[in-house]
Amino acid sequence: MPTVGVKRDLLFKALGRSYTDVEFDELCFEFGLELDEITSEKEIISREQGDSKASGASDVILYKIDVPANRYDLLCLEGLVRGLQVFRNKLEAPRYRRVSPVSGGPQRLIITPEPSSVRPHAVAAVLRNITFTQERYDSFIELQEKLHQNICRKRSLVAIGTHDLDTISGPFTYTAKAPGDICFKPLNQSQEYTASQLMSLYKTDSHLRHYLHIIEDKPVYPVIYDSNGVVLSMPPIINGDHSKITLKTKNVFIECTATDVTKARIVLDMMVTMFSEYCSQPFTVEEAEVVYPDGKTCTYPELAYRKEKLSSAFINQKVGINESTEKLAQLLTRMCLRSQPTGVGDEIEVEIPPTRSDVIHACDIMEDAAMAYGFNNITRTTPRTYTVANQFPLNKLTELLRQDLAAAGFTEALNFALCSQDDIADKLGKKISETKAVHISNPKTAEFQVARTTLLAGLLKTIAANRKMPLPLKLFEISDVVLQDPTKDVGARNSRRFCAVYYNRSPGFEVIHGLLDRTMQLLEVKPGRGEGYHIQASDGHTAGCLISSCRPIQTTNQCAQVSAEERGEAEGR
Repeated sequence: MPTVGVKRDLLFKALGRSYTDVEFDELCFEFGLELDEITSEKEIISREQGDSKASGASDVILYKIDVPANRYDLLCLEGLVRGLQVFRNKLEAPRYRRVSPVSGGPQRLIITPEPSSVRPHAVAAVLRNITFTQERYDSFIELQEKLHQNICRKRSLVAIGTHDLDTISGPFTYTAKAPGDICFKPLNQSQEYTASQLMSLYKTDSHLRHYLHIIEDKPVYPVIYDSNGVVLSMPPIINGDHSKITLKTKNVFIECTATDVTKARIVLDMMVTMFSEYCSQPFTVEEAEVVYPDGKTCTYPELAYRKEKLSSAFINQKVGINESTEKLAQLLTRMCLRSQPTGVGDEIEVEIPPTRSDVIHACDIMEDAAMAYGFNNITRTTPRTYTVANQFPLNKLTELLRQDLAAAGFTEALNFALCSQDDIADKLGKKISETKAVHISNPKTAEFQVARTTLLAGLLKTIAANRKMPLPLKLFEISDVVLQDPTKDVGARNSRRFCAVYYNRSPGFEVIHGLLDRTMQLLEVKPGRGEGYHIQASDGHTAGCLISSCRPIQTTNQCAQVSAEERGEAEGR
């Protein structure tokens, strides 16, 4: 869960009242958040770097608040205060509007064909006549960073660029060039660098070096120019110093380049909705046009509202309450979801604002209704169905066997269920077509190509990796293998297997034989070709044990079935 740090006094001022730490903790819980820590900048530095580094740091109290990962609208002070005020019925949820420029046409961002192989998508918008203070500016920058780390997946999906519109002129061009052909003065630097030089410069930067891998191996780097050839940014690495925003900035041009256009739209909506309240016309955003290489023109931000309908009976049943349609509509409205009864039975119409991209299903709406109602207010009821939890019989038998095998002096190994084709085929003298192995359609590595069909391969690899260990090595594993099975709905089945290996300078078949006899004694399976087990040669390089019986075995009041399909196999060398 992301953690948002806000100054306590600034938060209380925005909320219009003060709280004790306990009261605010309770408010957060009611709203579905968690007050994680009460600290200060000085305390954080002292804890992480020592008291000497903390001298001179601020003593202002900070609240560290845990926010659900999909609630991007709560990642800054503005969104957090807005959500709490609506929840407390102190404020109506604002309505966000996209407007056209007062004079002239909208700003245009033209995408050329070159970035299609690197970051093909871009969206843009303008915050007109915005007023920054130091606190607002800091929150603006921090929201970008929170979004970069969250939905933007460390800028790999989306990168945000913010610029002082009064220092640049449109239309803007989003293109891609060879690293040596891009030259500009990056943010907070005193001279110009080529893109190649920047990649070398930032390799030692504690913040930006984590993003270099996104484009450093690409033949071309994305870059945005204005109509005068001024570089706005080289996404997703750094903005240009020429267009950096300051406290005096009045008009902000926001561009988001992306590999995922849906994520880009959400990020842009979040940026403009959170800070449009500081514009001269609150909660209005000036539109911008994006022209794609094929000539298609899209207008952003979308700021799309959509409506969903669901019944109050659905909410009541899932939450475990019994409230009227009108009451449930009021509860949802407190969660920034404007709702009203439609008059058709118990149907409720819910309006999803652009800030609530986390609402994608009726269950999400139901969850918000439960939150507004208060989880502590839900009456505890006795379940209609009583069930007694119990361990799965096969797992119970497996656990019992593990203990006795360890007591016999063998060490348990835990290997991956996936392996390479060679492990279960060529290295065991078999053909892969004979193994009935389940193949991975798009393996990321040669080590994980198929699901294992035998435990022996894993144990042999374990021995190979531990040849420096003193001998003998006595290993065992009891786990599942996966086999193709056309009779199953998924085309495969799991089969529980037992494999043991004795590795020494001299042969030790009697050790494995003794372990097998002890295992069968524990399972109460007697030797014999009729109703029991016997040893016979098998293909490959292993000796196998066949169990002829198919009778239930009592294991501490649990019943496990031993059959030819799910049999314990003792494989040794």
